[in-house]
This record gives sequence, structure tokens and C-alpha cells, in this order.
Amino acid sequence: MSKTLERLSELGLELPEIATPAGAYVPALRTGDYVYTSGQLPVVDGKLPATGHLGTDVDLDTGYQLARTAGLNALAAIAGVIGDLDNVVRVVKVTGFVNSADDFTQQPAVINGVSELYGEIFGDRGQHARSAVGVNTLPLGTPVEVEVIVEVSGDAA
Repeated sequence: MSKTLERLSELGLELPEIATPAGAYVPALRTGDYVYTSGQLPVVDGKLPATGHLGTDVDLDTGYQLARTAGLNALAAIAGVIGDLDNVVRVVKVTGFVNSADDFTQQPAVINGVSELYGEIFGDRGQHARSAVGVNTLPLGTPVEVEVIVEVSGDAA
């Protein structure tokens, strides 16, 4: 078992199945030493556990947990491209979109869910640049969507 999968297990987590794309795109794509994910939703067993806007329909803690789930789904998409997540040299960038009520301003606290998850999994390799953006709607009414860019070793699948 890879060190990264062992770490996930220690955290009580496992990689989910790669989410089926909802359109004409792939979940993740490698170019050179980088893997870019498509927007990942917090889908669990093919369904969104919550929908709506942060600040009215969804509370901050739930948004944080949903961001963690979306981040885990992004890792599954990355693993689908490179195989072993031990080949991740570092997480480079996380972009988080938060479906926000007009007066909701805590987008960074929501996206901390994925940022802190990557720190727990990868340690220093999980430190990354980030944007947390409030939007007025997201696909399927999801509260959060996450895109991730990672650098991978040259010999990764």
C-alpha cells in the first residue's frame, strides 16, 4: 500500500470512485509534470449530500465538510491519471467556488476544508496557492466546487 493511501486510512478516509463527468470533459488531465482536475463536486455515492447557498441553506461547518469531500474526489480523479498518489510532488493550486448568499463572506473558511485536508494528507507537499471565490450558483445546486493542480514526478503513470 502506498504511503498516501496509508495516510488516508489513518485519517479514516478512502479514495472514492471517480465521479462520472456531467458533460463533455474528463475528470483530470495530465500535461507534462502537472495534473489539472475539472471542477469536482462533493458527490458521495453518486449524489450531492446537500444543495443550496452558504449563508442561507447550508451552514459553514457543512460547507467545510463538503469542501473536504470535493477535495477527496479531486484526489481520486488525480489518482485515475497518475496511479499512485505518492507520485504527487506537491499540491500547486486549489481553486474553490462557494455557492454564496449575497451577504456570505466566509468563502475562505469553507475552502479551508480542502486546504486543511491536503495538509493532513501530504504535509508540506500539501501547502498550495489558493483562491476562494463566491458565486451565485453552481452546477446541480452544489454548495461547493473545487479545482486542483498538482505537480507529479516524471515517472508517474
